[in-house]
Amino acid sequence: MNPHDRALPPAAGEDPLTLVVGVHLVLVEHGGVLLGRRRNTSYAAGLWHLPAGHMKTGETVTGSMSREAAEELGIRIEVEDLVLVHTLHHLDPDDDRSRLQLFFRPNRYDGHVHNAEPHKCEELRWWPLDALPDDIVAYTAHALAEITRGNALSTVGWVA
Repeated sequence: MNPHDRALPPAAGEDPLTLVVGVHLVLVEHGGVLLGRRRNTSYAAGLWHLPAGHMKTGETVTGSMSREAAEELGIRIEVEDLVLVHTLHHLDPDDDRSRLQLFFRPNRYDGHVHNAEPHKCEELRWWPLDALPDDIVAYTAHALAEITRGNALSTVGWVA
């Protein structure tokens, strides 16, 4: 191919943005939120994080959250029982990718919460919302603070 035949890259903003979509489960019981300590993962190993995962091709966001809850916690959440409580537009400093993080709280669920993925989660623990661990994923702490304040939308990592 002749180098002069290559198309010029599009100007900023001309191509539609492709986002990674993360789904996060905010289980709050008796004043505590459920967090898991990640292990054997490529992202945030050793840090506390909400039960979470990524939306897969062909899934709805609520279907993805329901699947992740079953895989990670062994509980069943019907998609109609999920309430979107926060949306975070996150610019990940590790890879400069734009991510849309969706945080859901279930109205109800069936089953007993347990660590269904011990190969990816060292332990599960309930933490008071006003006393989260220091070694928590930064955007998770941010989102939980925003949820506590009643804010439905925030951004992290973007230049103001």
